[in-house]
Amino acid sequence: INELIQKRQLLEAFASIKYLEDETIAERDAEKYKDNPQEFVRKSKDVDLLYNSITNMIQSIVVGTLEQPTVEDTMLNSLVTLIAHEEAAHPNTGNATGPGSDLLGTPRKWREEWREAINESARKRVQRVPMASKEEESFRLDLHLGFLQKQLSEDLLKIKLSVKKCYPEEYQVCDMYVEAFHNAVASHLQDLSQRPLEFNELYTLLDWVANIYRSELFLGHPDLKPEVKTENLSLLLAPADWDKLKNDYITLAKGKIKSYFGNILRLEVTEKWEKEVHPEVKENLYHSSLSFDIQAIIGEHMKISGAISRSLGTKTLELCLAELHEFIPRFGEEFVAWSTAQDSPVFAPYFTAYINSFHDLVSGLERVFKVNTEELQKILATLTRNFTNIFLNKLRTKAQPLLKKILTKDWILATERPDSLASAVSQFSEHLQHMREPMGQELLRDIHKYVVREYIMQVIKPRRKMNGETRQQVSEKMNQEARILNNTLIGQGSDSDWLLPAIHHIANIIGEKKKDKIKEYVKELCQDYPDIR
Repeated sequence: INELIQKRQLLEAFASIKYLEDETIAERDAEKYKDNPQEFVRKSKDVDLLYNSITNMIQSIVVGTLEQPTVEDTMLNSLVTLIAHEEAAHPNTGNATGPGSDLLGTPRKWREEWREAINESARKRVQRVPMASKEEESFRLDLHLGFLQKQLSEDLLKIKLSVKKCYPEEYQVCDMYVEAFHNAVASHLQDLSQRPLEFNELYTLLDWVANIYRSELFLGHPDLKPEVKTENLSLLLAPADWDKLKNDYITLAKGKIKSYFGNILRLEVTEKWEKEVHPEVKENLYHSSLSFDIQAIIGEHMKISGAISRSLGTKTLELCLAELHEFIPRFGEEFVAWSTAQDSPVFAPYFTAYINSFHDLVSGLERVFKVNTEELQKILATLTRNFTNIFLNKLRTKAQPLLKKILTKDWILATERPDSLASAVSQFSEHLQHMREPMGQELLRDIHKYVVREYIMQVIKPRRKMNGETRQQVSEKMNQEARILNNTLIGQGSDSDWLLPAIHHIANIIGEKKKDKIKEYVKELCQDYPDIR
């Protein structure tokens, strides 16, 4: 009988074992072994061992079904017949075997063994999928899940096309295999989820579970339908394991976002400020990629995390905003430190570009990501004030030495060019025409007002007396500088027309000899600027 079993002639082997079993039962019932119970135990044990050998062979056949390049139809057909014969020979009466009693005549439950063999087959198939070490392959988990997906897809297609036809409908063979593979994959992923995973590996695992496993890329593939059904499958990962993966993802995403923002700052410093690369002009506005880069980082992480689950997308957005609120002040500190440490020709253009970028950042976050930017606006307002103060201080540093020369001997003798002051101011003011309104215009007004006020303050300081000829020279020089200064700032977009006559009024008063004319000029001055009194 053992030889029949080894040759997989299971129907013949079963018939022989059944004959031996029936004979032993008949002899037992006839009390043949009353005086020799050991002989009965031996024969009963022989029957049991032979049945167990068939059980082992059933398991071997089922486990080996997917291992072979082709399915042995005849063998599977005989397996089904064998199970049917055994079930008919040993009807399940519901009487459990008591302790110490023999197993003769009891159901061998080979259909259950068949199911367990399918489960074992699935477990082995999943566990055998190769996975490289971290040293060998940085995308090892991605590759591993790809191999797993490919092998299981091929197995399921083989089951649908070749295995299913070998079993009666009642066996629901496709459902059995799908459930077995599902449980094996779930167990495997549960094991993977407990390992220390890097950010990319966490994303790969989350994405595979959420978007690939049941999709047309795998179990939902048209070639597997309608036999492979996913509707009734349990969760691939338990809620606790799924939540752990998402929390780990958020924890590692925090470091990633911080690193990406840090790279933005590093590139601004090394590729733009230090190399003094002038910012681009788009639609007459200085352009910085700062806003675009930040929104691109947020958008990409929102997209990939939101595709896994809406809640993960929301958490990722909250994380990005929190990191942004930390990054912007850090960016501001670096820009302030750089700009105060040197007198760079690209400071004013980048000051202007960043003010524009701050506006774009707020409007983009509100429009695209629908977020509340109140906190961010407060941070940006502080940064804008700091940048503006540095801008104005740099302008004053350039302008003050030239303003202090007004009415000095060298100034009167025209050793300074009449456009020197306008040129110094223009190094800053000319860039404001490329700043988004209304701030560009407001800042230009402040500069225009500051220069005119400081100019007049220098002129009206108490000084030694000048003769008539000198006064005339001073008046002409003042009118000339005022024209150049006003024309420059108006040309750059200043709308402070009310400042235009101020220096000219003072120049006329200084250059006039006749008292009545002087009174007339003073009257004009007071009419244009009533608060001067």
